[in-house]
Amino acid sequence: MSSELELVSATANAHKAKEIAAILGEDIRLVPRPPEVGDVEENGDTLLDNARLKARAIAEATGRPAIADDSGLEVEALGGAPGVWSARYAGEDATYADNVVKLLGELAALPDGGGARRAAFHTVALVVYPDGSEVRAEGTVAGHISTSARGEAGFGYDSVFVPDEGDGRTFAELEPEEKNAVSARGRAFRALAGKLAAGRTAAGG
Repeated sequence: MSSELELVSATANAHKAKEIAAILGEDIRLVPRPPEVGDVEENGDTLLDNARLKARAIAEATGRPAIADDSGLEVEALGGAPGVWSARYAGEDATYADNVVKLLGELAALPDGGGARRAAFHTVALVVYPDGSEVRAEGTVAGHISTSARGEAGFGYDSVFVPDEGDGRTFAELEPEEKNAVSARGRAFRALAGKLAAGRTAAGG
């Protein structure tokens, strides 16, 4: 459709790209990151820093608007860890399973097993344009960490995160639509899509 907005996706993670596309809806089309553009080192101090690093690199490399996000899981009993290190909690080349195993192990090692195991996901999503301008939004969801992994869907820490706004199932036990309705990434990208639509309307596009 003529009003469709095209954004180059900074992520090469197929799971994330599919989830983001579903959240953004039909008016925004995600274009895959060009294969010649490699991964961007996420060495920022905050989620915003990392999201901005990725989006800016893709916008500069392609000369087109780029979209990126960074998400972090903060567990109260672990002092907010893994936080900005969520994707690399068990090491630079860690798999999703590696990170989950480390998280459950760290909580189990605490004297009280982590207590209520309270946790929250935070997501920062933004679009960076070739001229350096940007539009960003954030999302948060609170919940707790289960004592073992449950569910086959999702990715990352989905198998151990139980959102407060649910019925006791982990994100990995929810249907994609159920998860996207309450997830931090869902909230961040819906807010971002709203800001982008408002901006285009204001600009007459």
